Amino acid sequence: MAERKPMAFLSSGLVQAAALLAALVLAPACGDRNVYVPPPPPKVTVSQPVSRPVTDYLEFTGNTVAINTVQLRARVEGYLEKVLFNDGEVVKKGRLLFLIQQNTYEAKLKQAEAEILANKARLMHAQTEYDRFSRLVQQKAAAQTDVDKWHYERDSAQAAVMAAEAQRDLARLNLSYTEVRAPFDGRIGRRLKDPGNLVGAGESTVLADINQVDPIYVYFNINEQDLLRVTGEKQEEAKQEAHKVKWPVYFGLADEPGFPHEGYMDFAAITINPSTGTLLLRGIFPNPVARVMPGMFARVRAPLAEAKPALLIPEVAVGYDQQGPFVMVVDEKNVVARRLVKLGAQVDGRRVITEGLQGEEWVVVNGLLRAIPGKQVAPEKTTQPETPGAKAPAAPQPGTGKAAP
Repeated sequence: MAERKPMAFLSSGLVQAAALLAALVLAPACGDRNVYVPPPPPKVTVSQPVSRPVTDYLEFTGNTVAINTVQLRARVEGYLEKVLFNDGEVVKKGRLLFLIQQNTYEAKLKQAEAEILANKARLMHAQTEYDRFSRLVQQKAAAQTDVDKWHYERDSAQAAVMAAEAQRDLARLNLSYTEVRAPFDGRIGRRLKDPGNLVGAGESTVLADINQVDPIYVYFNINEQDLLRVTGEKQEEAKQEAHKVKWPVYFGLADEPGFPHEGYMDFAAITINPSTGTLLLRGIFPNPVARVMPGMFARVRAPLAEAKPALLIPEVAVGYDQQGPFVMVVDEKNVVARRLVKLGAQVDGRRVITEGLQGEEWVVVNGLLRAIPGKQVAPEKTTQPETPGAKAPAAPQPGTGKAAP
């Protein structure tokens, strides 16, 4: 009997292990089944368009040109004695820049003055003799031929005096040409002739170039389509005399934000270039510190009309595809819809929307890639922050060349 107890204990242990295993296997079947839970809608940031007055404008690319450019030349022959400036220096009007040999022309001036004195003496003698013989003829003490002779001598001497005075004036003028002075305030280039060289020998030798850069011109071209648009919007102003209307124009250099330089348009060509279909325009701008140099590229902006209310959205909210620019809007059910729009001017990092929005829509401004048309999103509403310098450009005031305050 003692030998059968271990077998009984072993069989009872196996039964218990089998029951425990069955319980572990069957336990999941007794609980709830796994159910698919969809992910939450993606989060996006939305805001409504901002409405504010905006001035419509056109932008061009132009070049700066000096208002005056002169080649200083030697107008008389002689040796260059002095150069009285540093290359590239800013000079004032009337400053002496070059001095050409003067002694020859001073001697010619003295010679001309001496000739005047000699001819005046001959004139005085001829006048005296003419008067004397005129009296003698009346007294029948001289022949008429003597009177006629001294009348001729007097008139010849008078003509000689006039010719000598003209030669004196020419000699004085040539002497003045030995001093080459600045014709206006400006910046002079490098000297092209060094002292000691013979200049003006059979030619008008170029000595240096000088530019007047205050004010400065900016030339740019407008195409025919924009020109028709401008003339259509400014019909009333076009009836006025052109020189009485100074339309404001602005420009900026490559390293300058915006268009900080303000001037006005002072010239338009009278014909359109048939090869390019453009009209040449010119603006004039103050340049007191001469920072703007001739030949630089300039970004030009010309306002078209008075400021008008417009809808603006952030530039990042605009997408582009083959159909054109578009934005994503979210309706009251948080469903995304694609909306085609027409774009206007760019103002302070925002884009004017001319068509496609009414102003009450919520536009996706952040998370554009997560906004799928027809799908729901979790919108976070915000307002567009004001950016520095976001004040609307003022309307141009004809006749002043300045924007309204």
